[in-house]
Amino acid sequence: MTALADRIASFFSGNDSTTDEGLRDLFISELKSVYYTEKRAVDALGEQAEASTTNEVGTAFLTHQNESHNQVERLEEIFKIIGIKTEVLTSDAIDGLISDARRVISGTEPGSLTRDAGLIIAAQKIEHYEIAAYGSLLTLANILDFSQSAELLAKTLEEEKETDRKLTVLAESFVNNRSKEEEDKHPGSHHTSRHIPTSSDVTLGGPLGI
Repeated sequence: MTALADRIASFFSGNDSTTDEGLRDLFISELKSVYYTEKRAVDALGEQAEASTTNEVGTAFLTHQNESHNQVERLEEIFKIIGIKTEVLTSDAIDGLISDARRVISGTEPGSLTRDAGLIIAAQKIEHYEIAAYGSLLTLANILDFSQSAELLAKTLEEEKETDRKLTVLAESFVNNRSKEEEDKHPGSHHTSRHIPTSSDVTLGGPLGI
């Protein structure tokens, strides 16, 4: 039996053909799954934009929908580059996240700011899933020396991270605006100790930055 250290050395030196074949199969499987994810996301973003209360939130979803169309085309290009048929592999993860977003819509009042808050949270959950998926694909592409594919994946990954950042900023704006609206309606109702997050407080880990 080959020692683990020897297998690891062969893996990173590119001399482990068995592992290389396995990783290529894994890359293809993940590629098909991400392709399914993007195509589902395109439709979901349209639904979320239509259900949004504010123009800011609706526009953010439509902007990312257009971006997602380009990301789908990049994935189709990768299929061509590596010489395999373009097809999807269903993903329970993205199906579940989209179902969660639809529950936000059905469970909130039309025209309410609460709905927008819920939609931002749901959208950022999807973004985090896509970031993880593209990051993993990019790692595999680099290991397999799929340089063209890696370049395309890196571009999409950066776009997903930027969308996540914009959603965080939008969420922060929502929290502050909601706070101001409540104060205008009920002067003095806010405790002075209440902390409204600033840009320095917001991280990519939390949709509402709190």
